[in-house]
Amino acid sequence: MFENLNEKLERSFKLLKGEGRITEINVAETLKDVRRALLDADVNYKVAKTFTDTVKEKAMGQNVLTALKPSQLMIKIVHDELALLMGGSATDINIKGSPAVILMSGLQGSGKTTFSGKLANMLKTKRGKNPMLVAGDVYRPAAIEQLRILGEQIGIPVFSEPESKNPVEIARHAIAEAKRTGKDLVIIDTAGRLAIDEAMMQEIKAIKDAVKPEEILFVVDAMTGQDAVNTAKEFNDRLDFNGVVLTKLDGDTRGGAALSIRSVVNKPIKFVGTGEKMDALDVFHPERMADRILGMGDIVSFVERAQEQFDEEEARRLTKRLAKNQFDFNDFLGQIKQIKKMGNLKDLASMIPGVNKMMKNIDVDDNAFKNIEAIIYSMTPEERTNPAILNGTRRLRIAKGSGTNVQEVNRLVKQFDDVRKMMRTITTSGVGGAKKMIGRR
Repeated sequence: MFENLNEKLERSFKLLKGEGRITEINVAETLKDVRRALLDADVNYKVAKTFTDTVKEKAMGQNVLTALKPSQLMIKIVHDELALLMGGSATDINIKGSPAVILMSGLQGSGKTTFSGKLANMLKTKRGKNPMLVAGDVYRPAAIEQLRILGEQIGIPVFSEPESKNPVEIARHAIAEAKRTGKDLVIIDTAGRLAIDEAMMQEIKAIKDAVKPEEILFVVDAMTGQDAVNTAKEFNDRLDFNGVVLTKLDGDTRGGAALSIRSVVNKPIKFVGTGEKMDALDVFHPERMADRILGMGDIVSFVERAQEQFDEEEARRLTKRLAKNQFDFNDFLGQIKQIKKMGNLKDLASMIPGVNKMMKNIDVDDNAFKNIEAIIYSMTPEERTNPAILNGTRRLRIAKGSGTNVQEVNRLVKQFDDVRKMMRTITTSGVGGAKKMIGRR
């Protein structure tokens, strides 16, 4: 995400390195490079020009503190302006209503149906809502079936009328059914087209007029860059939507849509899709996104994801087992599963300051734990609970059973021992004990 832009902006700031002060000449040179980086990232030209003009004006009016270098000051100004460009702060979704109605809009292939499922799942698990999904796309083959399968995955009912070809009536009937069954949230998936056309616009406007939604979201594929921005403007002119959803942001190394769309349509980005799984959906935080664009990581989001998967009772159980030196491969496997639930590994790594640069040329496979899990699953129950019995013969059998080799098994057993020792030291002696242990090494 934003990989190319991050690299080019870093190069731009290097132009100020070694400079003792900010001058009009070195600022102009740096910002010329910044503007070029933004344009290469497919940012709208007017947006890029206005952005660099604003940064220049602010930079020239600043005195460089003795504690700061000119490049550091420039990075801070650019960071703050990037956050403002993307909206300044997160914008909440309006889910007040009985039931609250959310209407999806966007082109075909933008990811509306998948996002509808993700949003329903998020609002159910994190906001305690009782949602219903509505299959309002009566044209795309298998659209109703796709939504039904997603609904089954997340345990949310899907309202559909397969025989009907009238999406306005389907939407009306769905709201009546939601009221009858006590649902407090209705999310309506609508039809898209391969290009904007009058019939599509008239149809979705008719749905809007009929159901009067609390929220209209425009869903767009982030990887389409400037096309995404142009399409957003067309939809906004007709629908006056409340917010934007950027899907497939994890595959967008440029980031032009995220940086341009707010300025062009004056509507906030509310959510970003960061993967294919049903929990791969984040609230859009402009400041955190600015951190990531400038290679500063996003430790707040990382901690939030960790807290979502944190099980207090399980943590207490593990602490007791560690204190008694009973931590085994079953516990180790449980910790791996919790990490995997947090999301895409490369995305997680990019949230930790400094790690993104270290791993720039390393491909982090989402199956990174595959061999570890295969090795542990190839152990007998006794071997998992009592790793001390893993002799050479057993390790050879485990290697064959897991499709790995003895070296990999040996490496895992050593890593497990190291983790267990360190965790036990921290549990029994506190952080001071861990420091002493590290010092002895």
